[in-house]
Amino acid sequence: MSDVSPWLVWAVLSAVFAALTAIFAKIGVQGIDATAATLVRTVIIALILSGIVTARHAMPPLNSISAKTYVFLLFSGLATGASWVCYFRALQLGEAARVAPIDKFSVILVALLGATLLGERLSTLNWLGIAVSSVGLIMVAMP
Repeated sequence: MSDVSPWLVWAVLSAVFAALTAIFAKIGVQGIDATAATLVRTVIIALILSGIVTARHAMPPLNSISAKTYVFLLFSGLATGASWVCYFRALQLGEAARVAPIDKFSVILVALLGATLLGERLSTLNWLGIAVSSVGLIMVAMP
């Protein structure tokens, strides 16, 4: 296991927790407005992250953070908020087993945007994986 890249371990854990998120959210969003459910979840996340950052002494002085960092974290926060609101509403209306894979279409979009906007290079095998994943997402989403 020592030859496993740390990023891969974290990515697999992210996928596991994302799967649990979909199941728990599908159950939790019943009987509450999807936007209110998103707010409750966001407050919980903010509290947990505040504790982690405090325990790790990881917060730099606010004036040491660049304006560019603030701007892009603002954009990321806005996109995250919009994604979560849409995700919770989709879970409220649809089946978790179909909503979550469509939400993970973001993986394909990240690959495309990473290549076009960030100049990241993907191999032929990577592009094949993106194509196969796209087909798989369509198949999962079909009735």
